[in-house]
Amino acid sequence: MSAENKLSKGKLTVVGAGPGDVELITLKAIKALNNANAVLYDALVNPELLEYCKQAELLYVGKRKGCYAYQQEEINDLIVQYGKSHGHVIRLKGGDPFIFGRGAEEMMYAVEKGMEVAMVPGLSSSVSVPALQNIPVTKRGSSESFWVITATTKEHKLSADVFTAAKSNATVIILMGMHKLNQIVQAFVKEGKLETPVAIIQNGSRVNEKVGIGTISGIEEEVKDKELSSPAIIVIGEVVNHRTALLEMQQKLNGL
Repeated sequence: MSAENKLSKGKLTVVGAGPGDVELITLKAIKALNNANAVLYDALVNPELLEYCKQAELLYVGKRKGCYAYQQEEINDLIVQYGKSHGHVIRLKGGDPFIFGRGAEEMMYAVEKGMEVAMVPGLSSSVSVPALQNIPVTKRGSSESFWVITATTKEHKLSADVFTAAKSNATVIILMGMHKLNQIVQAFVKEGKLETPVAIIQNGSRVNEKVGIGTISGIEEEVKDKELSSPAIIVIGEVVNHRTALLEMQQKLNGL
């Protein structure tokens, strides 16, 4: 393929924007944004990051539950169209685009249409958001592994992996699960884990972050009391107690 043909079909770079805090995007991602000609960005992307798009045309293609600026098929076509008309297109997605972000699908579509592709990973909210709340997803003596699960399948049902994970001793991290919280709770109740610690972190890493801490038996009441909603991450496991223990130690040291 000649250089002219490559230019006419363009290049797609899928970029992870991190969990929301603008300081948690990578330097490589910023450099990519600086050099982009067009940026198609999602709902969970912090708008402040768009300031790094110095020469790019910007297009919001975000999706929230029940509200779509564009359907996925339309986004795929837009990537190809902007590749032909602008050259270098960035698909800017929250967290890491390869963790329930459909970045792989978009790259495959672009390649099928003759575009060059590249990937810039992002800091996944699944591990970074709990970490910012002093919740390690693994901890010696508490958890030897962790699951990261999307709550909803493409058939809009609760993922069967939630039921399997509930049987394990692993930390369970559930994304996009607030609308199925009751079903998730029931899966753990069935396994006799009523007192298993739970953390729910809404708008993780952002200035409007909200946190609810409880157990399987009481987390739904905590959600009502704290008025927690999507977007939020659900963390289930003994590692949640690390946050509580750390806070108690800090209070003792400060004489509170």
